[in-house]
Formats: sequence, structure tokens, C-alpha cells
Amino acid sequence: MIAFIFAIKRLHIMTRRDIYQAIADPTRRAILTLLVTGAMTPNIIAEQFDSSRQAVSKHIQILAECGAVTQKQVGREIYYELNLNKMKEIDQWMDAFRKLWEDRFNQLDNLLDKI
Repeated sequence: MIAFIFAIKRLHIMTRRDIYQAIADPTRRAILTLLVTGAMTPNIIAEQFDSSRQAVSKHIQILAECGAVTQKQVGREIYYELNLNKMKEIDQWMDAFRKLWEDRFNQLDNLLDKI
């Protein structure tokens, strides 16, 4: 039974480390948007939300586990910043969809021009 519980917990952690699962949450997307302006401490990030500091820290932890953010320590403070390489990975994945929609919009434009 203990092995089963351990396996479930490990699967849960592996799922959380997936970048696409991480960005599925609107709070985590909002955190990523905040970090576009630069590195921030967890307290500064938490001040931007109505959630508890602990809830925001959990979101930051998930973003860190999947590699969307990195942390650096400056003195006693920890700063989180975007991992641009991970953001590029998402952009490359989205590119196929972007091209699909651009093609569809172009087809629609052509059709509307003919009407």
C-alpha cells in the first residue's frame, strides 16, 4: 500500500512539472506575466493577488518545478525570474497552431474579398 501511495505522489509531481499543465492555471499565467517586467521576490508577487502568500508560493513552486521560472538568491532574498528558454519551448509548440490559424484567416479574407 505504501508503494502505491508513493507511486501516486510521484506521478502527481511529474504531472506538475509539465510546463503545459503549469500554464493551464490562470494564476500561474498571471505570475509569468508579472515576471516579464523582471525578477521579483515571492512577497512582491503575492502582493499582486488576493490569494494567501502560501497559495501564491505553491504556484511559484510549481512554475519552478517545471522550469518556467528560475530562482536566484541575493543576500537573504530569493528572486524569481522567467526562464526564457522554457518560454521559447512553448512558443515553438504554439507556432504550429499560429500558422494554422493564419492560414484559415487568409482563406477567410480571400473568400470575403470574392463576395
